[in-house]
Amino acid sequence: MTLATATKRSARGAPGQRPADHGAWFLVLPALIPILILSVGPLLYGIALAFTDSQSGRTEPTQWVGALNFQDLLHDTLFWDSFRIGLLWAFGVTVPQFFLALGLALLLNQPLKMRWLARALAIIPWAMPEVVVGIMWRLVYHPDAGVLNETLANLGLGEGKDWLTGTATALFAVIVVGIWAGMPQTTVALLAGLQNTPRELHEAAAMDGAGAWRRFTTVTWPAIKPIALAITALNFIWNFNSFALVYVLTQGGPGGRTRLPMLFAYEEAFRYGQFGYAAAMGCVMVAVISVILAFYLVGRLKGGDES
Repeated sequence: MTLATATKRSARGAPGQRPADHGAWFLVLPALIPILILSVGPLLYGIALAFTDSQSGRTEPTQWVGALNFQDLLHDTLFWDSFRIGLLWAFGVTVPQFFLALGLALLLNQPLKMRWLARALAIIPWAMPEVVVGIMWRLVYHPDAGVLNETLANLGLGEGKDWLTGTATALFAVIVVGIWAGMPQTTVALLAGLQNTPRELHEAAAMDGAGAWRRFTTVTWPAIKPIALAITALNFIWNFNSFALVYVLTQGGPGGRTRLPMLFAYEEAFRYGQFGYAAAMGCVMVAVISVILAFYLVGRLKGGDES
């Protein structure tokens, strides 16, 4: 074998091994650069900001304070109270949202008349901006002229309530809105999984004498379980990080009853000018979401190994 031949073979790589395609990076760059600039860059800047005493209107240079913001955060009862409210909100929206969306997806998967119209109407809340949804539901919850209080009064179910400003009803009221606004997305995902389930499996189970519940547990649920787990994890993350909807509805009131962590961080940064302290709150929330994602990915990997 000559030296030139050996050089060519080494450049091509070993037999059965694909040569490195450096040109593929140029195809990825148009999508990678916006992610680095708009997502990764601000995230790294926010993490660095959490270790400083950055404030608005400060004339002195920003100083590096180490973990001082995180130490203060450990003793901030208001933040941990908002964290508890955020978890209640996330679970209170995600769990009912999934079960209602599953029922709606099962219904829309049936051969009903005008099914196309029902499917179109089901995704209308998903097409509406959160600000519009918040304004619309504020009108529904209006204590004097709201549709909800008018309906309850006409049905003889008691006098109207001030749903969004009552300390006992505010969190429940915004949870209802969150369920309504996010249910179409979950419905569409589950409906896609149902439509990809082979009809022959249902027919075979029916021929074996399996009832509707038995067919659901043995055929339908195993087929849509990966989609259900994925959409539930994503919904929990999105709900925990909610801002616009609750801000339009209550702005965190009354008395902080609906002050989610994102709202608390927003107030610290843009109302009180504590940028470093607010960035530390953001880091804690990113850490919590990362832990949730880690548990989800570990569960998915274990499920894949067992299958």
